[in-house]
Amino acid sequence: MDLTVCICTHNRPGYVRDCLDGLAEQTAGRDRFAILVVDSASAPTAAAELGVLAATSDARIVRVDQPGVSLARNAGAWAARTRFIAYIDDDAIPAADWVDSILAAIAQPGRQPALIGGRILPKWEAPLPAWWPHSLRGVLSIIEHEGRGEYRTAAVPKDLEPYAANMIVHVLSLIAAGGFPGSAGRFGHSLLSDEEVQLAWMLQDAGYSVRYDSRITVHHQIQARRLEPDWLLSRLYWQGASTVLTRRLLRQPDRVWRELPRRLLVACLLAPAWLIPRRSTALLAARWRVAYAVGFVRAAFGWHAAKTAIRQAGAGFAA
Repeated sequence: MDLTVCICTHNRPGYVRDCLDGLAEQTAGRDRFAILVVDSASAPTAAAELGVLAATSDARIVRVDQPGVSLARNAGAWAARTRFIAYIDDDAIPAADWVDSILAAIAQPGRQPALIGGRILPKWEAPLPAWWPHSLRGVLSIIEHEGRGEYRTAAVPKDLEPYAANMIVHVLSLIAAGGFPGSAGRFGHSLLSDEEVQLAWMLQDAGYSVRYDSRITVHHQIQARRLEPDWLLSRLYWQGASTVLTRRLLRQPDRVWRELPRRLLVACLLAPAWLIPRRSTALLAARWRVAYAVGFVRAAFGWHAAKTAIRQAGAGFAA
């Protein structure tokens, strides 16, 4: 057995049930993969439901009492007993040939991959609103590109990045790299991001093969709550901060300072749009740019976004 499927979750047993149902329908036999559910500090009721789901699905469960998706994924890597670990979000449903496609990808001749990102297709809980910017479909963890190749090469689109909603990692390479950065990733309901991008580029910069393969497909259940203006603004605000953290972690602080004047200008020029109520769709193109710029500027000038996210997760409220 070469593969452990890892589902990290926080208080969402209903989504985990859907994901496990998808794993039960795999064309690959259960002797080809193990299932690991990592409970990231769920409340007692949800934790009990997860325990029942794991038991009825022949899955192991690991409990992490401190919130944070990076901590949960690292716990999954340490608990895995296979060469590769396949991360799938709790609200993603794998295609029937998902495991078979993963096994084929890691077995193909040539350089062994340290990380493979897969395709993530949307499964809408509500229709995508007409006002939603087409360029921002990616913030919903959607990847629709068909093809294969190394990231950051001409083989795949320039801005294509891996998302851990559907990502396979060589376990020893992950551990050797120090795991997912603990200063990034979601904490409870906060929207700090980019932990998988940070890991991928660290591995690639170290000389490992980090590639994309659209044959490895999941269907991501896009929550209706996310299709609202205030969620989009929060997501872009945290993404601005996440971008700064990523560049500094990858030892590229010069990129932060080069971009800072432009983000300051955007924040100043478009600041009046920030006065519009958060649930309104008016002038949204200006407002999401302001949100991103403000998050970027605050992080550039020393705001500790990760500490704020951890504190908010502990307090139990959304960003």
